Amino acid sequence: MASPETVLEIDNLDVRFDIYDGEVHAVRGVSLKVAAGETLGVVGESGSGKSQTFLAGMGLLARNGRASGAFKYKGQNLLGLPANELNTIRGSKITMIFQDPLTALTPHIRIGDQIAEPLREHLGMSDAAAHQEAAEWLSRVKFSDIARRMRQYPHELSGGMRQRVMIAAAMACRPALLIADEPTTALDVTVQAEILDLMDELKRETHTAMVLITHDMGVIARMADRVCVMKDGAYVEEGPVGDIFTKPKDDYTKLLLAAVPRPDSSERRGRPMPDPVARDAPIIVEGKDLKVWFNLRGGLFAKKQVLRAVDGVDLFVRQGETLGVVGESGSGKSTLARAVLQLLPPGAGALGGTVTVLGRDLTAADQRALRASRKDLQIVFQDPLASLDPRMTIGDSIAEPLGIHMRELNRAQCDDRVASMMKEVGLAPELINRYPHELSGGQNQRVGIARAMILKPKLVICDEAVSALDVSVRAQIIDLLIELQKSMGLAMMFISHDLAVVREISHRVMVMYLGRVMELASREALYGGPVHPYTKALLSAAPIADPAKARKRTRIELPGEPPSPLDPASAFRFLPSRVGGDLPQLKEVAPGHWAAEFEG
Repeated sequence: MASPETVLEIDNLDVRFDIYDGEVHAVRGVSLKVAAGETLGVVGESGSGKSQTFLAGMGLLARNGRASGAFKYKGQNLLGLPANELNTIRGSKITMIFQDPLTALTPHIRIGDQIAEPLREHLGMSDAAAHQEAAEWLSRVKFSDIARRMRQYPHELSGGMRQRVMIAAAMACRPALLIADEPTTALDVTVQAEILDLMDELKRETHTAMVLITHDMGVIARMADRVCVMKDGAYVEEGPVGDIFTKPKDDYTKLLLAAVPRPDSSERRGRPMPDPVARDAPIIVEGKDLKVWFNLRGGLFAKKQVLRAVDGVDLFVRQGETLGVVGESGSGKSTLARAVLQLLPPGAGALGGTVTVLGRDLTAADQRALRASRKDLQIVFQDPLASLDPRMTIGDSIAEPLGIHMRELNRAQCDDRVASMMKEVGLAPELINRYPHELSGGQNQRVGIARAMILKPKLVICDEAVSALDVSVRAQIIDLLIELQKSMGLAMMFISHDLAVVREISHRVMVMYLGRVMELASREALYGGPVHPYTKALLSAAPIADPAKARKRTRIELPGEPPSPLDPASAFRFLPSRVGGDLPQLKEVAPGHWAAEFEG
């Protein structure tokens, strides 16, 4: 049997960028090959040079970048090729899917036109034929109501839909090579699984060679045939996917794999585990029948609509306990956190619900009492750069809560507390006078944690606090949060769409869907024996960093399109026979294990 044709060959590729104070050597002598019908996974952390390797070959480097070596498509070196010759290849023979489809799609051009354009440009189709082909591709990427979708603009689609449009546009010309750069990073777990299934199906149909660039080892386990591991601009290890996961040779590869959390196991491979929580530990925060409704109006004469972002949620968190809150985008996780903290925006309110902290009712508190309670309630956000003042030094940012809530402290005492807190979260003392832009993402997240912890609060809410971090940094932050909980007796709410991370850090887990709780149980019960169909679908879609397991699993798919959160009937998706009647209620299916009513 003849060997598959080599579609891409990179030989000794070198990429450098000129900057104001010198030079950045981004890619250092990279060499690789990709054959027809093969998927090559390229993994590594931020700044390793993964994306720049392939942007160089596509002629998409920034103006201050330069590349040398060879980037050959079927034997033709694309480096230095004139733009008019390169344009005959990219977009037709080689296509690319970018991480953020909203910035990659043209906002003022309709979806149908964006898919039809490369068909006219590269295949010479007529406008009518190109639009017919575009419609067929939308159907192939699982769109319904095709005629309406063809007329829509990118902002009218969800993130998962926009990514499917990107895939349709990339595959429409039937390229020989598809480069996918973090194609699922920003997507919910079920949408991510759908996109990966779709890419795999299209690859089998068209025999397209694929390069999958990602930091997610679970995605690599599911999709790749071979893997290249990249660090500091160079490849440190390459091999079949099974060998990389079971017999890694390089220490960096071993480090990456050891840091990967898994939804099918709570083992942390020598890392700290949460301490058990006493049954009679005091309840720090309790919410009853929490409701947050937003009044929406589409236009001057449009009928008012109500978005029930949180709709009747009960919860409690004990001292030393972490309550994990999972669910997809729009499930109400972050809004629930703000309801607990009483940080609701104008136009929304906790309607009929109550929040008590250490027995004090915050919903009935006046502004003075509410302000005083802030000392016990803190939050760590997803993006530390968005929550830290860029004009303040690291030391000043960490000290700011002391100036608000502990005014009796003098400057020397504040400095001592900041220094002690920096040490506790693993920040070097010499960083105290640096600014956020001078620190890495992981360092800035430690600053955000130090700022939240310096008042020694009773409850800390982590809202997607590790989702933007590289896998090894994420593991370090989880370690830090567990150790701080042990030393300070913290109660925590840990909000995330990453089920593997939630399993590592949580004692109990709450699953939310469109503002309501679908299931609530201990970590062991929920991951070991989920009851509700929504929980089962989430867990079956979560990527597992084990090629053997990942490829044998059967994913549970929920039938039909997701309902609109503005439709009151959406609350009955899993109990359709009761539409218009009493809302589904949580029932105790086992001691401490609750699930919403459902059919089937």
